[in-house]
Amino acid sequence: MGGYLGQVLIKLGLVSEQDMAEALASQLQVRLLRSEDYPVEAPVISGLSGAFLQANNVVPLVVGDCPEFAATVPQDDFIRQALQMAVGRPVKLHLGLEGDVATALARLVQQADSSEEEQDEGLYGGELEDSEFVEHLRDLASEAPVIRLVNQIIHHALEVGASDIHVEPFDDRLHLRYRVDGVIQEASDPPDLTLAPAIASRIKLLSRMNIAERRLPQDGRIMTRVKGHELDLRVSTIPTVHGESIVMRVLDRDSIQLSLESMGFAEDTLMRYQALLQRPHGVLLVTGPTGSGKTTTLYASLATLDASELKIITVEDPVEYQLDGINQIQVQAQIDLTFARSLRAILRQDPDIIMIGEMRDGETAQIAVQSALTGHLVLSTLHTNTAAGAITRLEDMGIERYLITSSVNGVLAQRLIRTLCERCKAPRKLHEGEAKSAGLDAFLAKGQNQVYEAVGCDSCKQSGYKGRTAIHELFVMDGSMHKAVQSGADATELHATARRAGMRTLYEDGLKKVALGVTTLDEVMRVTQDQTETAEFA
Repeated sequence: MGGYLGQVLIKLGLVSEQDMAEALASQLQVRLLRSEDYPVEAPVISGLSGAFLQANNVVPLVVGDCPEFAATVPQDDFIRQALQMAVGRPVKLHLGLEGDVATALARLVQQADSSEEEQDEGLYGGELEDSEFVEHLRDLASEAPVIRLVNQIIHHALEVGASDIHVEPFDDRLHLRYRVDGVIQEASDPPDLTLAPAIASRIKLLSRMNIAERRLPQDGRIMTRVKGHELDLRVSTIPTVHGESIVMRVLDRDSIQLSLESMGFAEDTLMRYQALLQRPHGVLLVTGPTGSGKTTTLYASLATLDASELKIITVEDPVEYQLDGINQIQVQAQIDLTFARSLRAILRQDPDIIMIGEMRDGETAQIAVQSALTGHLVLSTLHTNTAAGAITRLEDMGIERYLITSSVNGVLAQRLIRTLCERCKAPRKLHEGEAKSAGLDAFLAKGQNQVYEAVGCDSCKQSGYKGRTAIHELFVMDGSMHKAVQSGADATELHATARRAGMRTLYEDGLKKVALGVTTLDEVMRVTQDQTETAEFA
């Protein structure tokens, strides 16, 4: 049973509709209408369809400088904004009981059926379809100012190098924010709140979504060219109490660098990772939170392989970048083309290498492990905080320990950290004891007593940082790790065993980049808050 709390309590018989309505009217400070407050004939308001009124339980009461309406949910900001845009001026909403509103709407339908003039004007069609409301939304989305505003939002994302665009309606204003180098930044000049429905409709039209559906989450995609750049925008909408919140993930195909050498690998880590890629079979995992560059690392890994001599197939959701010579499959849950189903079909395609966008369930993990055991190299991602955590995650997904030790070659954990702006970064001397307490002394050159800090300039928009690089933690399944897994060691014990074998942690890899002047100690601390133990090599 879903709905507003008050509606649910009424349906359960725990409170009367009248008592709940009086409490709600007091809370919202709106007028509670009685049955005699509704007009015998509803006033005609051009631009409002019967479909919209019935779908939202709204009845027009008074036409004037400030039109008045009765609504069962006057606290719904979407209704208020849609009415204001339709009539072109502020409106006032009163609270009406569901029974009274339904009765008034029924009279309104009879009035529409008996009035030929109103039918000609298309105010209240007898079938009360949504077509007129949809056309109204299309008209809003097609207005030049709205088109120009949405284009400006996308153009600005490219200018600042944003990875995500957030359009979020709230009670007081429309928030427009960009994620730049992993950090959210608010736009200096957010759009007018009254434009929120029009902006949402425009974005949904571009991404081929259902613009009339605002109650359910939707996903779409926009392909466009901006200033010579081919942009791929992945659009997601979710309904909130103040309207639809929209996030657009920005993929700039022209700026992607599918090269492992350019991704911030330490030389020794890169050599060991490339050795794992050259193995003929086994599972190689890349772990990290959302937005840590896992998929890009997998793409770069595939780009190092010779697709002309190997049969490479990927299963992704979604396919972010198209690679030459590689067969890429797009998961489509709506037709039951899942990761597991695609993998079963792939094994009949005689592949050498399989890439799985993400191991989301036990069935996918089981098929991946079996594929590795039957002579395939399987690359995939997992959402875990550390490399060692991937092993226990596989156990949680139902993979037996002996299968893990037989199939998994290694795990690469990674994070993205901001790099210092080369134009404005400035050196600073380390405080006494600072290097030792942070574990930085192991990575400083002999006699080095300074690192660099962020300053800020016009080139980096006063942030002190420009661009990002990756830090890595490579967990290799060797003999000692096999024994630890077979003995039932947890993630902490596995991590300690890997440290004794020489694994450099994410935090330590970040400290190395601090010593080299690539980033700051504060930035490494921010990204690896759970990794800040002092570096101690076995």
